[in-house]
This record gives sequence, C-alpha cells and structure tokens, in this order.
Amino acid sequence: MQRQGSSGGGNTALRIRVIAGGLLVAHLAFVAWLTLRPLDVPWVLPPNLRPFAGIEADLALGWQEGVRRITEGLALLAPLGVLLPAVHGRIAVSPLASLVRTVAAGVLISMGIELLQTGVPGQVVDVDSVLLNTTGVALAHSAVVPAARHWLRRRTERAHRTTTALKEEAPQGRTPTIPRVGIAP
Repeated sequence: MQRQGSSGGGNTALRIRVIAGGLLVAHLAFVAWLTLRPLDVPWVLPPNLRPFAGIEADLALGWQEGVRRITEGLALLAPLGVLLPAVHGRIAVSPLASLVRTVAAGVLISMGIELLQTGVPGQVVDVDSVLLNTTGVALAHSAVVPAARHWLRRRTERAHRTTTALKEEAPQGRTPTIPRVGIAP
C-alpha cells in the first residue's frame, strides 16, 4: 500500500488500492440505493434534530429491536473505516492522523446522505444516524487499519531485506569504464 514504487511491493500495493477503490464505489452505491430510495409510507415522522432521541426511541421499542437498529446504524458506513485508508494507500502514516481523516470523511458522507434525504419521499433526517454512522467508521478503522498497516510494514521490510541480501550475494563484474572525451574544437 505504499505510494512509492518499491521493488517487489509496487504491484501488490496497486492491486490493493484498485480493489479497495472498486469496493468503495460498490459500497457507496449500495448505501445510496438503501438510504436514498423513496419509501411508500402512510405518514412521515418529523425530523430528529435532538442527539440521542432516536436511540432512546429505538431502545423504548424493546431491547432486541433497539440493539438491531443501533447495530444497523453502526454498520451502514463502517466499511469506509477500512476502505478509505486502503484507497489512500500509505502504510507509514500517523495512526491518529489517519483516524481523524477517515472519521472526518465518514462524517461528511453521513451528513451528505442526511442532506439528500430531505428531498426523498418517505425518508426522515435523523441526527442519530450521523452519530452512529461516524462511530461505526471510527470503530472499524480502529479495529482493522493499525493491525493491517503493521502487517504490511513487516511484510515490506522482510521483502526489502530479502532483495538486499540477494543483491549482496550476486557476484559483481568489472567496473565499466567510460572513454575520455576531449574538448570539442
């Protein structure tokens, strides 16, 4: 996942970035279809602009139903926590900076979805969706990305050491000489 062209890892890094990019586009298309399609409902609830009011209402429906709805909110954008850093493609980056960038992108995408839902029949704006989606992005990023970057760094260092050892073992021939060129008239 390095941007710099390393001897053996360049193709792997490019493959990871391309696959992650394709998965990112597919996931965002699925999220758009799921959240921005019109719903045929007899009435529409008013928008929820009070933080945690929707979560309280979900839990008031019963423990299982509340946990199911909260889990859905956490899981909707959670793959972005892994896919966005993978598309970015750097393995040597500050973990905190990566988390902040990824969470900021998750907030912007979630807020964009909520803004677009204002014009979709049957869809209701809910500030708790933004909170849950953002938390899901942060949890997925924290659970996967640091370990994956550590694994990739170790793999890259091991490949670099192997390549260096092979180059040192190879016999060296004569040093090439360049004929002298005089000053032109």
